Amino acid sequence: MRIAISGSHSLGKSTVVNDWVAAQPGYLREEEPYRALGLFGPYEIKFREASTRLQNGIQMYYNISRIHRYSSMSNDVIFDRAPVDYLAYSQYTANQATTDIDDAFVASMLPAVRESLDHLDILAFVPKSDAWPVAMEDDGIRPVDHAYRDDVDAIFKEIYREGRFDVMPREHAPRLIELVGPAEQRLDQLTNAVRALQRDSRSA
Repeated sequence: MRIAISGSHSLGKSTVVNDWVAAQPGYLREEEPYRALGLFGPYEIKFREASTRLQNGIQMYYNISRIHRYSSMSNDVIFDRAPVDYLAYSQYTANQATTDIDDAFVASMLPAVRESLDHLDILAFVPKSDAWPVAMEDDGIRPVDHAYRDDVDAIFKEIYREGRFDVMPREHAPRLIELVGPAEQRLDQLTNAVRALQRDSRSA
């Protein structure tokens, strides 16, 4: 099963990934592109209004390249972030009009993002929820700007709930779910989605 966890920063995505791999030791964990390329890699990657086409583009294409390594539902892998994430973050920066990222650049990302999603089985969105707030963690890596997180989360909700950008492929689209609540509940929601998809594939 090929799973990607998507959403704004500091909402518990990496916790979902880590908890899932701990509970499902047969799964491979694919690292978040920022960590692979920036924190542990050779690139300087900036956030908020300082992001550039190069920085967001290399993260998106790295994410897509890793997704393409897994060809079928029989591959058990979970991704920390999905290609859609770089649409949301790029749109945030385009809205600020502070770098070379603009609406035209965001639009240019769409075909590659849409094409890559047919290589995922489950796309799990982690939204910000007033019913289950997640504290902003100051780990020295992620931005601790609440307004930034909220603005990006709002763009994600437009994408996943309102169909902004029309990101889903016409065929072989992943099953889109939302993960909300405490960590144990999120794992249960993901487990149920995997089991349902497995049942559907066996009956097809």
